[in-house]
Amino acid sequence: MRLPTKGQKQLLALVVLPALVAGCSLRSMAINTVADSLAAAGDVYASDEDPELVRQALPFALKTMESLLAEQPENRKLLLATCRGFAQYSYAFVDTHADSLESVDYRASLVERERALKLYLRARNYCLRSLELDSPGIGRELEVAPETALADFGVDDVPLLYWTGAAWGGAISLGKDRPELMADLPAVRALMERTLELDPDFDLGAAHSVMIVLEALPEAMGGSRERAREHFEQAVALSRGMSAGPYVTLAKQVSVPAQDWREFQRLLEQALEIDPDAEPSLRLVNIITQERARTLLGEVEELFLDYPEEPTEEDQ
Repeated sequence: MRLPTKGQKQLLALVVLPALVAGCSLRSMAINTVADSLAAAGDVYASDEDPELVRQALPFALKTMESLLAEQPENRKLLLATCRGFAQYSYAFVDTHADSLESVDYRASLVERERALKLYLRARNYCLRSLELDSPGIGRELEVAPETALADFGVDDVPLLYWTGAAWGGAISLGKDRPELMADLPAVRALMERTLELDPDFDLGAAHSVMIVLEALPEAMGGSRERAREHFEQAVALSRGMSAGPYVTLAKQVSVPAQDWREFQRLLEQALEIDPDAEPSLRLVNIITQERARTLLGEVEELFLDYPEEPTEEDQ
């Protein structure tokens, strides 16, 4: 067998290497194109009117995004979309399902809550990966010095700050018996407060809705029911009363601990009066949140010790 000469090797390199580089570039371009398309798909899901269709479609989309991230681990759009997707999937289809199971199969509801918690943490980790690209060590800094950790982040970072906090907060809301998670509350508060400083109107007041949950915590943990109600008013105003979320959140997080069943019922009834089609960007989440409102209304007798057996019109 005759081996190629030095000149032939050089010629081969000139022919083959550009082709290989071009192939790699085309592959990278293709991945980026698919990644960008998937990153933009969240708005399509959000406006859908069929929760079951989205529930079945999302897992494939999420696993596809994870596969693409293995190829493009520093794709910021994809990291944010994956974080957002897992957080939304956990809230809409796992956390909510756990709520509906609680009164009929408590053990099954615990299993679902554990799964929801893990999905929230997976979402948070993707957002933290993106934050770390420009600010190495930010995850640790959020844990030890949250009050100063986010000073260098600006308006362009708001979606990433919000979804990091939303996913992290979702995990904490399900892990109140876990000291290691509760210790992260200041980090979540810092993320939401920085979001509000930079863009208080973001996503129709979404950060205010998260702040309702944080402020509903006991005073010993930094909460304030008065501030929770203030954030509720802001969330309703910024969403122009077209989001069911603030009503259900205040009812569950504030009215139940206060044992105010009249307020609880009024808030949930207001949530159910909202037309999901009035704001297309909120259509899916409103449909799902209204189902949550119906579930909570069905549990009113169990949630309130002084709920009358047969409430009169005056009671209501």
